Amino acid sequence: MITTTSIDKKTSKKTQYEVLLAQVKSITAGESNRIANLGNICALLKYEMNWFWVGFYFVENETLVLNTFQGTLACTRIKKREGVCGKSWGENKTIVVSDVNKFEGHIACSSITKSEIVLPIRDENNNCIGVLDIDSEFLNTFDIEDKLGLEQITTFINSIL
Repeated sequence: MITTTSIDKKTSKKTQYEVLLAQVKSITAGESNRIANLGNICALLKYEMNWFWVGFYFVENETLVLNTFQGTLACTRIKKREGVCGKSWGENKTIVVSDVNKFEGHIACSSITKSEIVLPIRDENNNCIGVLDIDSEFLNTFDIEDKLGLEQITTFINSIL
């Protein structure tokens, strides 16, 4: 049985991400199925951090294809270097967008999204094989602490894929 504890929002973001990483490790321990693990990670991130949308896209035939997610309907295919996800994939780096309406080429899967962070998922050779996409309905949601905390989580995710 999977159990998690609610993250105390009164603690520092650093502490929140330490707890979140421990929870990600806990819910994936002993489970080898990629879809099961990614689905639970999406749910954990969305509901513990209260984000609008959380999901994974993976490269398939030179296109990012929607995988497990939590939230409203999403774009199913994204080309390399298009939108925030495509740019993260193409540049193999984390992209933080404070206001998606000011991001040139933003793909509006939902008009509710106001800010976004996208992090690469990498294989053992450091090649980007997918992305973790997180959307917020508020401007300026993500900062350097979110980037660093989520990069620790994606580093762990890379190790279990």
